[in-house]
Amino acid sequence: MLALVFRQVSPALKGTILAVAMLAGTAMPAGAQTTDLVSKSHFRVCADPANTPFSSKDLSGFENKIADVFAADLGLPIQYEWFPMAIGFVRKTLRDNRCDVIIGFAQGHELVLNTNHYYTSAYVMVTKPGSAIEGVDHLADDRLKGLTLGIVAGSPPATHMARNGLIGKAKPYRLMVDRRVESPTEQMIADLQAGEIDAAILWGPIGGYYGKQAGLTVTPLLKEQGAPRLFYRITMGVRQGELVWKRKLNSLIRKHQGEIDAILTEYGVPLVDDMGEGLKPLQE
Repeated sequence: MLALVFRQVSPALKGTILAVAMLAGTAMPAGAQTTDLVSKSHFRVCADPANTPFSSKDLSGFENKIADVFAADLGLPIQYEWFPMAIGFVRKTLRDNRCDVIIGFAQGHELVLNTNHYYTSAYVMVTKPGSAIEGVDHLADDRLKGLTLGIVAGSPPATHMARNGLIGKAKPYRLMVDRRVESPTEQMIADLQAGEIDAAILWGPIGGYYGKQAGLTVTPLLKEQGAPRLFYRITMGVRQGELVWKRKLNSLIRKHQGEIDAILTEYGVPLVDDMGEGLKPLQE
């Protein structure tokens, strides 16, 4: 089954695409949108089975690790509802009451009721160590002129690249793929290492993870001027109306924020402050 590589574009764009798809779905009755639907016997998680580094059926993703922390605190076993992070994901998992929480969802979308955000990240530039553009932190930098940048087609940084005259030589990577047989991110990193592109522009958690694995330099893009913004706050998503469940998850986020930060850091996720102005100071 084809799956959108939503995690390689902005969470905002992901939510917009999902929202369009949801218009064709049947909304749950308001009376059913209560905490009564939340399982008392399992910590039920909605997740993509092949979305490294976020979630994976082998439980190696950082969202899997965060789910482990919460399940242990609740004293409940985890039960996953696996479904590709594609059109229909929310409707066929959370809204169908097959699970009770999406571990990673962008703040501010009406598809779900958002918890407090538990991390903020930004798009990044991935470069080879020692290259002439290592550490470049904005797309208006003159050192990028005439270079070939890898970019996921349709992602927010493409707008800034166009504004700065960088699209002409850019190498686009597909948004819609079957992740069982193709990974645009891994191909982009391989192209960078082979010298086919000079830098890779990726959503922070993805670029940070694969960049760390390959020993590359990962620099958050925090100085872009104008829209669209390139940083996003990430929450957990629950069904609309489940305020008690939301508050419970908020309390777990507060209690375990240090552990969450440590997990994200281990996976190379660049953590930035809530306003996207600089790196987040980690708790001791």
